[in-house]
Amino acid sequence: MTRLAFLPLALLLACNSEPPRHYDDPREPCADHNPRRNLYFGDLHVHTAYSFDAWISDVRTDPAGAYRFARGETVAGERLPRPLDFAAVTDHAEYLAEVEGCTTPGSAIYDTDRCVGFRAAEQSALVQFGLGLNTETPKRFDDLCGPGGIDCPARAAAVWQRVQDAGEQAYDRSAACEFTSLIAYEWSGARELANLHRNVIFRTRNVPAAPISHFEAPTAFELWTRLQSECREGLPGCDVLAIPHNSNWSNGNMFVPETPAGSDPATLAQLRADLEPLLEVYQHKGDSECMNGISGLGEPDELCDFEKLRTGAVEDCGEAAGSMGIVARGCVSRLDFLRGVLLKGMQEQAKLGVNPYRLGVIASTDTHNGTPGKVEEVNYSGHFGNLESDPVARLTAAIPAGPRNSGGGLVAVWAEENSREAIFDALRRREVYGTSGPRIAVRMFAGWDFPADLCERADLVEVADPRGVPMGGVLGERPQGAAPQIVVAAQRDVGTPEQPGTGLARVQIIKGWLDATGDGHIAVFDVASAAEPGSVDEMTCEPKGAGADALCNLWTDPNYDPASPTFYYARVLENPTCRWSWRDCLGLPASERPPICDDPSLPRTIEERAWTSPIWVDPS
Repeated sequence: MTRLAFLPLALLLACNSEPPRHYDDPREPCADHNPRRNLYFGDLHVHTAYSFDAWISDVRTDPAGAYRFARGETVAGERLPRPLDFAAVTDHAEYLAEVEGCTTPGSAIYDTDRCVGFRAAEQSALVQFGLGLNTETPKRFDDLCGPGGIDCPARAAAVWQRVQDAGEQAYDRSAACEFTSLIAYEWSGARELANLHRNVIFRTRNVPAAPISHFEAPTAFELWTRLQSECREGLPGCDVLAIPHNSNWSNGNMFVPETPAGSDPATLAQLRADLEPLLEVYQHKGDSECMNGISGLGEPDELCDFEKLRTGAVEDCGEAAGSMGIVARGCVSRLDFLRGVLLKGMQEQAKLGVNPYRLGVIASTDTHNGTPGKVEEVNYSGHFGNLESDPVARLTAAIPAGPRNSGGGLVAVWAEENSREAIFDALRRREVYGTSGPRIAVRMFAGWDFPADLCERADLVEVADPRGVPMGGVLGERPQGAAPQIVVAAQRDVGTPEQPGTGLARVQIIKGWLDATGDGHIAVFDVASAAEPGSVDEMTCEPKGAGADALCNLWTDPNYDPASPTFYYARVLENPTCRWSWRDCLGLPASERPPICDDPSLPRTIEERAWTSPIWVDPS
């Protein structure tokens, strides 16, 4: 659990001695139970050697190894400077059987041409496996799973059991509650090279006997339907979430409202809202908060240029959807980004009475090295195995975008304790946020009548919690004449003695609302900033200026219209630091630096940040 050092601990962590909760997954009661919630950091997007695109990149760490790494052990020569509080291994459900069969000597398919090419890491093999998922009617390879091959569904179920076993072994069921493992997998559907992937996260060890993959559920609608019927309704004690990720690669397809023939739009919207309450806004494939130059996302915002895999002019999809986002082509849609999706959700609510996109915000790594939580720019080693094995390889790699790849992020949750139920329930109620890597502590509440001195009070949480709603919530009935008040309290990541954290630069609130015609609008407000702004010396990567240890402000919306559906989320910025790619460039002799080191379009610095889940205010 993150300990907060600058403001009084009670400002962000307010503890009392209420008894621990009931556990659906039996365990000892957690000693550190806190009804006002503790802060925990984790990673919910992790691939190991069980994923086809990790094994083919020479990654051999299995799920058990990934969990050991998350807990702070040395694995494959690497170690986290700080262990995580929780993690989920999310190997691709597709090809679990095929990867095992192709890599197990003596299996019925071991000597097939396809398996020989896979073990040789031929590019054509990776393409074949990838394109096999790029359809709404996916079909397993006949030479691997057909007559004379292996029983792929049965073999996949056996591998899935090993994934569960690794999670069970890693879960700390003692009163110390030091680490939580969540059983999970990735559903890896795509359409015309537009990304539709979801990470499927279960609440407890009660999970289906086999993962519901793209082969069994070719569309997101079928995934939701089967998760509902086979887990939430069909299996006692089973609960589940699906978390969309990399909407920045979806060409608008991930969040285009769709209603399959015979289905009721409102019923489908409610199912989607129940199963998908979160969006992974950031990971090693970049940022999905916003993008300048795309209609419907507000006025230009310099901070929307953050960590983009695609640079330069792009075609705007408008209200349509495109293709080929996975290979950085095709048009870009407002529905590829958090802001546009949140606005669209309120528009859908006006039509259907249900908001299918009331999305909280998380981040994770999407590491394909089995190294959850490895996000530091200062010792970045890539996320794709031998494709990024040294600085020159990282700076010249093409998968997914080489030097434009990001370091990956973390998910932060405010939960009563570090148990499976508490972490999952925080995710479901959206009391969570994402960071681009640092362990910035952020708390946010909205209310109608907070005291003016709230930021100065040691009992901030005790006051704000019962009188308002936390991040992820919906603010209740408005008193006559009142406007929403938002309090945001943030503390910098203290880091480690070897690598101290970075000071905070500023806090912003992003407001989105619909006008009387139903059109969406975005505004950005600076609400707190450091007295001494910081910067970084690009030639030495030494910080200049301290920034702030902590920032807090109680902000009242000056332009609130009670007739307008509205949301608010916070963005917390650190001082600039050197980006991993520039550190790699500086570490090479000038004569050995690839041309990208001199490319002005590749940033040399990065403003690390946190994005909170929104708070919504519906019209009275």
